[in-house]
Amino acid sequence: MTRFNIKSFVAGAARLVTTLAATGALAFSTAAQAGIDGIPVTGSVSLVASEGYISIADGGSVYSWGYSTAGSQMQLPGPTLILTEGDTFDVTLTNNLPAAAGNVSIVFPGLDMSATSGGVQGDLTQEAVPGGSVTYTVTVTEPGTYQYHSGSQPDLQVEMGLYGAIVVRPSAPAATCTTPTIAQGGFAYDHADACFDREYLFLLSEIDMDIHQAAEQQVGGEGPIVLPTGAYHSEYWLINGRAAPDTLAPAGDALLPNQPYNIIPRMHPGERLLLRLVGAGREMHPFHTHGNHVRVLARDGGLLQSAGGGLAGPLLFTVPTLPGGTVDAIFEWTGKDLGWDMYGHQDGDTSVCIPDTQGYHSVATDPNYREWCADHNEPIPVNLPSLSSLAFGGFYSGSPYLGALGSLPPGEGGLNPNAGFTYMWHSHNERELVNNDVFPGGMMTMLIVEAPDIQINE
Repeated sequence: MTRFNIKSFVAGAARLVTTLAATGALAFSTAAQAGIDGIPVTGSVSLVASEGYISIADGGSVYSWGYSTAGSQMQLPGPTLILTEGDTFDVTLTNNLPAAAGNVSIVFPGLDMSATSGGVQGDLTQEAVPGGSVTYTVTVTEPGTYQYHSGSQPDLQVEMGLYGAIVVRPSAPAATCTTPTIAQGGFAYDHADACFDREYLFLLSEIDMDIHQAAEQQVGGEGPIVLPTGAYHSEYWLINGRAAPDTLAPAGDALLPNQPYNIIPRMHPGERLLLRLVGAGREMHPFHTHGNHVRVLARDGGLLQSAGGGLAGPLLFTVPTLPGGTVDAIFEWTGKDLGWDMYGHQDGDTSVCIPDTQGYHSVATDPNYREWCADHNEPIPVNLPSLSSLAFGGFYSGSPYLGALGSLPPGEGGLNPNAGFTYMWHSHNERELVNNDVFPGGMMTMLIVEAPDIQINE
């Protein structure tokens, strides 16, 4: 790891306190994202490769490269491109990196790059020389989650930050969803079981400081940049270009000008969350969702179906995200197995719970739709459920009831004004949960399950 520096530690600790304190307000405001922040592409898009610095929550900054839209400053990751199945679009790339960085390009794994114009021939595709441009024509033939990245010196340029995500929506989605949902958000694929209420992007990557520092030291020269010898050794870990707790800061935060994307997944009980996971680096990251397992829908844009047409993806405790790969998965949370009525219903009130064939409340117009009926009117105290089903920690509201606040022990909480249930979502590799060896940090964020009457801003 990087050498310990007391100034960085103090700055990082201050940043942590400031960010977490602000989260109590921002996570429930219009600044928080309840969907994927990206660019809907119709016909063409212009991207620029340029240099800049990203910020890490330990108080440090890291010299990096990134794609951005024309006229915008460098960003990491590059803009998320949102398309529809069957679209053909042009991507014009301009190389504004220092000359020592060499030629730059883009490849689109899983998509059909049918033509290029301009540039010079590289090992994988046409490349833009320093100060020059190249245009790619790309057709998306299947829905799903994909990525794009540099095809020039990928051991250097992808590490430095030249990557981004692509979301392709189906052109003819299924007419109805197999499982009724509260506020249907759409379909990830043309399949009745591929529906979701809300979707979130988790683009996972890492940083080897030796490579970034070597590039920064050599970028003013004639080039080419020589990579340091020795094994690859990552020291920082990012979701959507940020290390926790900056993952919880608002999208477009002024303190993070080159890292515009945040990640605060939020939901109501009973909703279906679509997770779009992208492995943008060179390491495998085991991504873990507290609160429930996830059902894998697809890998690398390929829907996992059985011979009979049903979905065949596994139910996973932790999702392995492979370098260069993508995973689409569905997460659900209903309160099942908590052991008490999380809505605070009492005997004699007008609430009801009419179970469907799976045991969940079946009246979609009721606030407690999809409540686990076995727990309806179950009081506190109860025999506590397993630790894997509990939500506690700094975001505890002081109450066992969703949407209700209670007394907090000294020094605990205060970050949860809506009294939601919170669960840490993070890499299951412990070394990836730190910034400069200080926990919490790295590849981590929080899921917030909101009370049904709390509006989640889209």
